[in-house]
Amino acid sequence: MRVLLALGGNAMTNADGRARVEDQQAAAAVAMAAVAGLLHDDVDVVLTHGNGPQVGNLLVKNELAAAVVPPVPLDWCGAQTQATIGFTLMNALEAALATRGLERRTATVVTRTLVASDDDGFAHPTKPVGRFLPADEVEVLVEHGETWEDRGEKGWRRVVASPEPLEVVDAAAVQVLVDAGYVVVAAGGGGIPVVRESDGTLRGVPAVIDKDLTAAVLAHTVGADVLVVVTDVAHAVLRYGAPDAEPLGTVAVSRLRELAAEGHFASGSMGPKVEAACRFVERGGTRAVITDLEHIPDGVRGDAGTVVVPD
Repeated sequence: MRVLLALGGNAMTNADGRARVEDQQAAAAVAMAAVAGLLHDDVDVVLTHGNGPQVGNLLVKNELAAAVVPPVPLDWCGAQTQATIGFTLMNALEAALATRGLERRTATVVTRTLVASDDDGFAHPTKPVGRFLPADEVEVLVEHGETWEDRGEKGWRRVVASPEPLEVVDAAAVQVLVDAGYVVVAAGGGGIPVVRESDGTLRGVPAVIDKDLTAAVLAHTVGADVLVVVTDVAHAVLRYGAPDAEPLGTVAVSRLRELAAEGHFASGSMGPKVEAACRFVERGGTRAVITDLEHIPDGVRGDAGTVVVPD
C-alpha cells in the first residue's frame, strides 16, 4: 500500500500554535513516530505538509526589515520553508526509525506547482496571510507591490491569490525517488506557485496554494492508494459547534459532496480538506481519510477518522 500523508500546520507547531524551533522539532518527532510505525508495517509513505506558521514568521521579518532590505517574495518564502520543514521532518523520521531498528533513506524535493496565469485569484486576491499592521507600516510594503486590505479595528492585512493547483511540476523527480525506496517530503505548503510563460519557461508568482488540494494532485500522480489529510480533529463534523454536532465516519464521495453543498464545512478550514478527499477518490483512489495525528495508523486502514470511499 502507498499512502500520501498530508500533515496540517498543527503537525509542525505546539498545542497553542507557537512555531519556535524547539516547538517544530518536538511536533515533528510526534508526527514522524506515526510515520515510522507505518513504514514498520510495510506501508509506503510519501509526505507533504503545511507551512502557514513558518511563512507567517518570514513575512514578519519582511515587514520589520522592509525599510532596510527588499522583502523576500512569497514564492521564495515557500521555497525556504519547504527546505527547512523537510530537513526537520527527515531528521525526526530517521530518529524514529532508529528506535525501531529500521533504516530508510529520506529526501526532500523543493517542489513547484503549476497554476494558471489567468486564475481569477490573481485579479481578486482573497487569501489573508501574515499579521495585522497599522496603516503607516503598510505603506512601504504596498510600495513594494504587495496588496493589503483595511480590516477595520484590527488594522490592515495582506491578501494574496490562492489559485487552483494544476500540476505538480517536479512530480517525476518525486516518483523516481519513491521508486528507489526513499521516503520523500514534497510539495510542502501546496508547492511553490509558478506560471508558464509563452516561451515555456516557469516563473514564480506571489500566491498561496491550498496544500490539501495539491496533496490530492500529488497523491494521484505518485500512484497512492490512500490519501490521509491530517488535521487537529479526529473527524470532519456535521453542524460543527452546534449542540447536535455529529462526527462523520465512513461516507461515500457523492454523499460528502452533498453535505459540502449544504454548507457543513467552512471554506477556510475543513472545506478544502473535504474537497481534496473527494477529488482523490473521484480520480480512482481507494479511500481518503481526514483525521488527527493520533489516529493516523487506524485511519490508513480505514478504521478511524472521516473515511471517504467511492460510490
